[in-house]
Amino acid sequence: MPAASRGAIRRGAQRRPPLAPGSLGVRLRALLWDPLSYVRRLAETREKMLWLRLPGGGFYVLQDLEVIDEVLVKHHRSFVKDSYTHRLRELLGNGLVTAEGPPWRRQRRLIQPAFHRKRIVGYADEMTGLAEAMVEGWGESEVRDVHRDLMGLTLEIVAKSLFGADVTGSTKAVGVAIDLVMQRHAGILLPLWLPTPMNRRVQASIDEVTSLIDGIIRERRRGAVDSGRERSDLLSLLFEAEDEDGGRMDDRQIRDECITLFLAGHETTALTLSYTLFLLAQRPDLQDMLAAEIEAVVGDRPAGFADVPELHGFDRVIKESMRLYPPAWSIGRRAIEEVELGGYRLPKGGEVAIFMWALHRDPDRFPEPEAFRPERWTPEFERALPRHAYMPFGGGPRSCIGKAFANIEAVLVLVAILRRYRLRLAQSPRLRLKASITMRPRDGVRLRLRAR
Repeated sequence: MPAASRGAIRRGAQRRPPLAPGSLGVRLRALLWDPLSYVRRLAETREKMLWLRLPGGGFYVLQDLEVIDEVLVKHHRSFVKDSYTHRLRELLGNGLVTAEGPPWRRQRRLIQPAFHRKRIVGYADEMTGLAEAMVEGWGESEVRDVHRDLMGLTLEIVAKSLFGADVTGSTKAVGVAIDLVMQRHAGILLPLWLPTPMNRRVQASIDEVTSLIDGIIRERRRGAVDSGRERSDLLSLLFEAEDEDGGRMDDRQIRDECITLFLAGHETTALTLSYTLFLLAQRPDLQDMLAAEIEAVVGDRPAGFADVPELHGFDRVIKESMRLYPPAWSIGRRAIEEVELGGYRLPKGGEVAIFMWALHRDPDRFPEPEAFRPERWTPEFERALPRHAYMPFGGGPRSCIGKAFANIEAVLVLVAILRRYRLRLAQSPRLRLKASITMRPRDGVRLRLRAR
């Protein structure tokens, strides 16, 4: 597509937006040690765009919703994922998160049917069963790091949804690899070929995961001799997916998509649940409200797919939790051609960053932005929000394909916990956060349990 059809550069377009505040040293220290506070400071400038200069280059911070819309929607074909995200290829290969252009569009079309709500119905009972099994292992008056518990649970859920019940025990290696890659991306990112202790651990873990997933795929291919046994897991759907020309994914592409689905379906959902429980532990009134909603909608039976749309309080609580603590706290893009944004020239190769952490705390759109107020999420409030003011799942064509899966999983897991226990904080009410690819709690989330 020619550049002119994507938004021609006007003669009056300025070369560069204002420089982000702080000296070079201040900017470097802030990005390394406290990026969340720094992006809030950037938002307070009220500039639609800022140039954040760093040694060897820098990137543009987008803060105006119309400019953000130009990147994510109107001129999205002028952009690819940023170089930081592309480094995830060391783990994800050319999966849906890192693929670009026609390959990405083909993969998205092939995978989309696997996340249709009709398909998710089949996973809901597994989600509930695994969540209830986790809760049954908890004890009265016990203090637990629920973040650790939930990381294990969501790994088990995505493993069963992806592969079926027969291989979940061996997929913990995927969780280890994801954890190591997250640690690596939280600091100064040295090339993986440098033989540092961290890089050697990461490479060994990636090699283990690659071997594991390749082995599962080979076994499943041979399992076609499984007397025609019909499977409904995501891996089977990836095998069967066809594009309009009848083309199918090869085994390497299937492996990349499997690892990508592990990352998207494990890490981010566990974080959403951890932060939601952290916030609810400070609001006994909301816990009681949600318990009453469970009683009214679900009663004594296990919660199922059909109950989720009726659990309105859970929907509001999760939305507000993801506003305050979006697991995917930023989005990055790189321009593949010169483009005009907000009256400024963005050069080919220029990188932009969008920080949901700051957007979700805009006091003009979210009164009392630091307060946990699920009641704000009325239908009228949501209709009045401009596009991209709230986007925990990203925005535009590359928004998260598993949004419905994640939302249903989050509700069903919370029901399993809150119908059995009241929760209290067993740590400071001030979370220490680590901003990597996702936003993680540095010290876990420690809660005290009380049986209802």
